[in-house]
Parts: sequence; structure tokens; C-alpha cells
Amino acid sequence: MATSRSLSRVAGRQSRGKKDGSDKHRSSHVSALGQLTIGMSAETRIAVTRDMTIGHFVPGMPLVYATPIMILHMEMASGAAIASWLPDGFVSVGMEVNVRHLAATPVRGTVRVIARLIQIEARSVVFEVQAWNDVRKIGEGIHRRGIVNVAEFERRFGVNEAIPM
Repeated sequence: MATSRSLSRVAGRQSRGKKDGSDKHRSSHVSALGQLTIGMSAETRIAVTRDMTIGHFVPGMPLVYATPIMILHMEMASGAAIASWLPDGFVSVGMEVNVRHLAATPVRGTVRVIARLIQIEARSVVFEVQAWNDVRKIGEGIHRRGIVNVAEFERRFGVNEAIPM
């Protein structure tokens, strides 16, 4: 039943939109969220390589799985959990991370990242994220992703074309 309540709250918020018309895109976000349900999840397994370590980025530091890379993998798992349920033209983008890195994992260690959808709001979703190595939990936290219409997002921020690499 938590799913029904969460989706109802989204619809309820949509109906309380601003009267000045500034909330005109809210209904498209509500429909983008309509297929999402609490508990959706994704899991990713990663073999730690040297280029994923803090020692790769900061000379003199140990060759262990770097916190920013762990966060990247948590974001990727969160996005993967809902990507196929978003309508064409919509994606999720990271907007908030609150994560603790609890233990080190050396090169050649395996990391398993799990993201589980725990909250659905009017324009964003919240995930519980965890990372485990072969021995213990190495990371945990919360990650929020915004749901955006790619065309509107690019227009808003002046993105005209992909930057050649």
C-alpha cells in the first residue's frame, strides 16, 4: 500500500499547482513518475581496478576503492533501477547524495552496489543505496534523483549539441 499512497501524494501535489501558470510542466512530470513504484531496485557488480582507487587520483594515497567512484556507482545503479520505466524523452539526474564510506576495498576486490527506490515525490525520487565487498558493507546512504524531460532540460540550460571529445 505504500506505493499507492506515494503515487497519490504525487497526484495531490500536482493539483495544488501555482495559479500563475509557472507550474505548467508539473503534469508531465507526474505522468513520468506514474510507472514508478516503491521497492524498484537495481544491483551492479564491479571489479575494482587501479583507475577506481583514490591512489589513482591523488599521488601517495592508498590503492583502494575511491569514495567518489563508489558514489558514481551508486548513482548509476539508482538510475538503472528506474530508467526503463520512464517515458521516452525523460531521464533521471542526480541531485543529492548523502553517503558514508565505511570500509576500504583493494584493487581486484569485488563491489556490489544496490539501489532501492524508497520515496516518490512530485519531481524527484529517493533511493536507499548500499555497497558491499566480499567481506562487509562498505557504503550506505540516500540518493535523490530528479526526473527531467531531456528536451526541456537542454533548452533551459542552453545545451545545443554534444561537445566533441
